Amino acid sequence: MNQYYILVKIGEGTFSEVLKAKSMITGQVVAIKCMKNRFDSVDQVKNLKEIQALHQLQQHPNIVKLHEVLYDEPSGRLALVCELMEMNLYDCIKNRNSYMSMAKVKKYMHQVLKALDYMHKRNFFHRDIKPENILIKNDNVKVADLGSCKGIHSTHPYTEYISTRWYRAPECLMTDGYYDQKMDLWGVGCVMFEIIALQPLFQGENELDQINKIFKILGTPEHELLNRFKSQASHMEFNFKPQKGIGLERLVSPHAGPDCIDLLYKLLQLDPIKRISAEEALRHEFFEEFWDAPMSQSSDSTQFGKVLTIVKPNKRVNKGIYPGTIKLEVKLEGKLNQSDDENEKVRDGSLNPRLPPILKPHVKPKVKNPYVKKKLYDDYIIVGKKALN
Repeated sequence: MNQYYILVKIGEGTFSEVLKAKSMITGQVVAIKCMKNRFDSVDQVKNLKEIQALHQLQQHPNIVKLHEVLYDEPSGRLALVCELMEMNLYDCIKNRNSYMSMAKVKKYMHQVLKALDYMHKRNFFHRDIKPENILIKNDNVKVADLGSCKGIHSTHPYTEYISTRWYRAPECLMTDGYYDQKMDLWGVGCVMFEIIALQPLFQGENELDQINKIFKILGTPEHELLNRFKSQASHMEFNFKPQKGIGLERLVSPHAGPDCIDLLYKLLQLDPIKRISAEEALRHEFFEEFWDAPMSQSSDSTQFGKVLTIVKPNKRVNKGIYPGTIKLEVKLEGKLNQSDDENEKVRDGSLNPRLPPILKPHVKPKVKNPYVKKKLYDDYIIVGKKALN
């Protein structure tokens, strides 16, 4: 049973608040994201896209780590326990009175792009890239807050009002939800400009003003792109006067060289089809010094072994975190006690994983099969039974 002592509230958004807390057992200091929405069942929790994404992306060093999922079934409250970082990128640049070194800009943006490349290749895109969602600790960068993430192959149209306005791509602003993972690269371009120039690039006051701010700097799109956007939009009149745009060169800091500006233009390409991908951006000359480094870790090392129990209320549970939540986590080396054939059946969803002997007398799962077909989760969720003492 894990207990947490709440230290301080460190952030709040529309759908959640983030608390800094300390484990009463291990002394580890963590960040706990407490959801404001209520969840009716374990299945609803398991199907939450943020949890699915964090489970599948845990192997990458530049994506924030999920330690535990705490769910109190009677109240419907849900919290995600994640690693704690020092600050976000916005905090890093907001009070600076001098430009960030280009070496540090490269180091930070290279790590962000590695995370997105890994994410996109595993069929997720973030949909809310902004400085506040990029966390830093000792110059190590991690992409966080996957609450808006989406599966790349999910059906269009998507939600129109996704992402924060200043970092929203043209296809998000101008169509009825017809966008893809390339929107993340637009966000990267906006963030990269901001840490170089120490101010946001496009500061629109509303949707239309945001579009006009983009066109003022980058120019009005060609008729072909405007017509494509128009065919996918019903909420906007396309009466934009042609203009060339003032360009990025006069806006970035003096120490931004030609390679840097070229990458910015490729990230901020108005046409998402022509916009550079994360993988292509990592091969850009701006990051030449990193070319010999390994691109990312493999995702094929998923291990079985975590057990998350959700139990009936218990008055002894720490009141700092939702009463009624008891969690037992059993970490095992390698796979559970199954043959290779059984492990294959677990992977394809036709067989439940075998519990370790220590748990068998105490736990009997209500969930007949917690593994969705062709999906492999790290956690085996068990409902309504008491954890070990």
